[in-house]
Amino acid sequence: MIENFLRPPRTIGDYAADAVRVIGALSVIVAAIWFTATDAGIVALTLPALVAPRFLGLRPAFDLLTSVTILVAAWSNVFDLYTRIAWWDIVIHLVCTGVLAALVYVLCASAGIVAAPGTPGFTGRAAVVLATAFGLALSAVWEMIEWLGKTFVTDEIFVTYGDTIGDMAVGGVGALLAGFLLARARPTRS
Repeated sequence: MIENFLRPPRTIGDYAADAVRVIGALSVIVAAIWFTATDAGIVALTLPALVAPRFLGLRPAFDLLTSVTILVAAWSNVFDLYTRIAWWDIVIHLVCTGVLAALVYVLCASAGIVAAPGTPGFTGRAAVVLATAFGLALSAVWEMIEWLGKTFVTDEIFVTYGDTIGDMAVGGVGALLAGFLLARARPTRS
């Protein structure tokens, strides 16, 4: 993993993904200065997900998709897009959960827990099932964090039962789609 992280960028995609990581780090500072501490905290939560693709050696397209998706999800919260645009929450939960489910699958593959795409022992069916399970679990955690935020940080966070269940269901669909993508495409360089 360290070798992947320290590998110099080689392609335009590598440079673009690294630029998004820099933007993510700067976003925390911007949110801290011009927005609220809660907003800065939300944006700061993206940092592990922004560097994970680099550590895991994702191909530039997957790396860029992951990084941009995570950053858009965080800033959507800062700009209150989830309540301003009725369908935005659905789109973000679909795409972001799918991206994160694929990322967790790749993390498990790099740890030897599951077979990596394109390696002996890998099956597309297992990728679909596991990515979906990862996505549903991530959706539950995401909703718990929203609830904790509303309960203990600020009541400005929008949380209702219908929203929670809908977000989890859409997240599950996104993870299912990510599983199908993992079954067909190799997300890592090696």
